[in-house]
Amino acid sequence: MGTTVGHLQEFYINGEWVAPAGNGTADVINPATEEVVATIALGSAEDVDRAVAAAKAAFETFSTTSREERVELLERILAAYEARYDDFAATITSELGAPITLSTNAQAAVGIGHLKAFIETLKTFDFESTSAAGDLILHEPIGVCGLITPWNWPINQIALKVLPAIAAGCTVVLKPSEVTPLNAILYAEVLHEAGVPPGVFNLVHGEGPVVGSAMSKHADIAMMSFTGSTRAGTAVSRDAAETVKRVTLELGGKSP
Repeated sequence: MGTTVGHLQEFYINGEWVAPAGNGTADVINPATEEVVATIALGSAEDVDRAVAAAKAAFETFSTTSREERVELLERILAAYEARYDDFAATITSELGAPITLSTNAQAAVGIGHLKAFIETLKTFDFESTSAAGDLILHEPIGVCGLITPWNWPINQIALKVLPAIAAGCTVVLKPSEVTPLNAILYAEVLHEAGVPPGVFNLVHGEGPVVGSAMSKHADIAMMSFTGSTRAGTAVSRDAAETVKRVTLELGGKSP
């Protein structure tokens, strides 16, 4: 059975679903059944440029929003996510091959838990403080964040990158794994339904050596956050060094 997720041949850029610059595609295969459940578009450096330009423009305004405005935005995202909960569970099962009980009770559930946690944290987070030495410490949004997430626990990874960035007043470009990309499309729909301003969240599918590399090298991305293999994380760090951007890495396990 195929997926009911839409926008398979489009990317979410600047608040709209847009056609990709090229014509590359990739099949999404349910590993439990070996069935092709969808075919998605794959992006290019040109698509990354469009997404980053939208995020950079949106940052000028979004970075000035108040704590209260961002709390309200996260609360709207929570309501929209809860309304699509069953869709997330079914979609994760179709692309990840996980049992529906696991997708329902764990995979989709973490999206709600993280939203609630970030809402409560944002309400009380101390953006301005004074150190013991009397120095003023300000926590300010860094700019455009490039986010690359893996295939396993996909909503968990997306939520843990996208939500704190939005809470801090940053804008983002997300490249999910091309192995499990469908839940990211649903996430983009949820953010759109919640009224996330155009350009604050952007979604581009693609392969790591193409889209991931273009993001890591991009001069207008201030920070890269990557979860995946040590090999790919090394490539992200190497590419990001050209523009001396900040990089956070969560890499493969230690066990053989």
